[in-house]
Amino acid sequence: MTLTQSLLVIVLLIATSAFFSLAEICLAASRRLRLRQMADEGDLRAERVLRVQEQPGHYFTVVQIGLNAVAILGGVVGEGSLSPYFARIFVLWFSPETAQGAAFAASFVTIIAVFLVFADLFPKRLGMNDPERIAVRMVGPMQVLITTFKPMVWLFTRSTDLLFKLLGIPAHRAETITSADILAMTEAGARAGVLAAREQQVIANVFELDTRLVNSVMTSRDRIAWFQKDDPEVVLRARIVAEPFSAYPICDGDIDHVLGYVDAKDMFQRVLSSQPLALDQGVPLHKALVVFDRLSLTEVLEQFRQAKEDFAIVVNEYSLVVGVITLNDVMSTVMGDLVGPQDEEQQIVQRDENSWLMDGVTPIQDVLRALDIDGLPHGDQYETLAGFLMVMLRRVPKKTDCVSSMGYTFEVMDVDSHRIDQVMVTRATASA
Repeated sequence: MTLTQSLLVIVLLIATSAFFSLAEICLAASRRLRLRQMADEGDLRAERVLRVQEQPGHYFTVVQIGLNAVAILGGVVGEGSLSPYFARIFVLWFSPETAQGAAFAASFVTIIAVFLVFADLFPKRLGMNDPERIAVRMVGPMQVLITTFKPMVWLFTRSTDLLFKLLGIPAHRAETITSADILAMTEAGARAGVLAAREQQVIANVFELDTRLVNSVMTSRDRIAWFQKDDPEVVLRARIVAEPFSAYPICDGDIDHVLGYVDAKDMFQRVLSSQPLALDQGVPLHKALVVFDRLSLTEVLEQFRQAKEDFAIVVNEYSLVVGVITLNDVMSTVMGDLVGPQDEEQQIVQRDENSWLMDGVTPIQDVLRALDIDGLPHGDQYETLAGFLMVMLRRVPKKTDCVSSMGYTFEVMDVDSHRIDQVMVTRATASA
C-alpha cells in the first residue's frame, strides 16, 4: 500500500470514528424536554431519539463496536504506513535498530494525536454544542447500522445485560427530574444570559414555598391591628389612620377570640357614602379563614384558593392566635420587592458593604439570602433571626449580646419587652 493509499484509509477511519463519537455524545447529551418539544412540533426523528434513549443498549453497542474496530485498524494501518518514513529520517542520526524503535514510537504518537483530536475531541465538543439537532440527524444511520449488525449487537447486549443483572444495577435510564435539577438549569440560564437574574430569583422563590412555613412571613401577634366588636366609630377611625391595613380582625374580649374580619375596602366605601362606621351598624363581617402555623406557604396558597379568601388568621397548636397572613404576604415572598409596600419599615437595611441592620422577626431565609450563605447552625429549630439568637444563646437575648457564626457577628441592638427589635449584622472579616 502506497503512502497516499494509507493516508486515505486513515482519513476514512478518522471520519468513521468521528461519526461514532458524535453519535455517542449527542444521544447522551440530548435533553428529553427539548426532544419532547421537537416531537410535539412534528419532528418524527425526535420521537425516534426518545425511544432510543429509553433503551439505548443496542445503540451504544454499535457505537462501541465501531469505535473499537476503527481504533484497532487505525493503529495497524498507521503504524505500518508511517513507520518506514519516520525510520528513513531517524536513521540519519541513529543506528538502524534505534531508528526503527523511534520510528514506531513516532508513528504511534502521531496516529494517537490525530485520532484524539479529529476523531474524539472535536466531534464530541461539536455534539455538545447542539446535541438534539445532531441526534435527530444521526438516529437514522445508526438504526440502519443496528439492523446490519443485529446478531453481533444481540450477543454483546445480552452479555452486558447479564453483567448489569449480576451486579444489581438498573439497566434503564432514570428520568426523574427534581426541583434541584430545575434550579440548576435556571441558574445556568441566568449565567448564559437566557434568563434575567430577577426571573431566576423568582423561580427559586417559587420552589422555596414548599419549605417555608407560614410563621416566616406572617404579621406576628404583637403587630396585628384588631378591633373589639363594640369599639365606637371614633376608635375605629383613629386605629385605621394609625395602622392602615387591608383587613382587621374583629375580636370578642381579646385577640384569641376572633369573630371574623372587616375589609378595609368596605369601610372605605362606607366613609365615602357617609354611612356609619361602627361595627354594629352594617359594616360587613367576613368569616375568617384559620390556618395552622406549621403549614408551608404552598399549603396556605391552596387553602386561600379553596376558600376564595386572601386573609387568614394563624393559630398554633394551642389554638392561640400567633399572627395573620395575606395573599400579598405570600406573593411578596415569590416576587421579592416587586410586590408589597415599599416603606421605611424594611426588615433588612444594608448600611454598607459589610454591615446590615435587621429586624428580629426577619425570616431566616431572607437573612441567608442577604448574607449570601447556605445556612446557619441548628437551622431546623427556628424560623426568624430572633429565634436563631435565642437558640445560640440558650436564653432571651439582652441588648449588646453577640453571636458569631459563619463569618458574621450578630449583635442585639434593641430589645422591647423581651422582643428583639433590631440586630446589627457585621461581616467578621471587615473588622479583622
